[in-house]
Amino acid sequence: MKRVDITYSLITNNSKSKVLMVHNIDRDSWSLPGGAVETNETLEQAVIREAKEETGLDIKIFGLVALNECKFEKISEHAIFFTFRAEIIGGNEEIVRPDEISKIAWMDIHKAEKLMPYYKDGLRKLIEGNEITYANEGNK
Repeated sequence: MKRVDITYSLITNNSKSKVLMVHNIDRDSWSLPGGAVETNETLEQAVIREAKEETGLDIKIFGLVALNECKFEKISEHAIFFTFRAEIIGGNEEIVRPDEISKIAWMDIHKAEKLMPYYKDGLRKLIEGNEITYANEGNK
């Protein structure tokens, strides 16, 4: 089974009542901005790149707020999902990859939780809770 690392960015508005989400064309589903980590890329580089590619926004990441995994037997993949708290530091909200993303939206927390039920105890707990420190220690 091939391991695949996926990063997501959890970005909220100032009042923490809405979450930035994207609609993925291939799965016809909503998710946080994110995607697969490329070869020789750190988790931090991947989450920043994916947010830019999917939303046009530049982000700064903070700690890890969720770590999920799933074994996809049919495609023989073991996926590890890393979700980071992030904030917007620049860029312009736009669909950069219309072949992958059809919509970008600020979703109410309750609606977002229904669209993404795989976060244990819901998104609100991730937003209000403590994150785990993430540190890229570089190459040694």
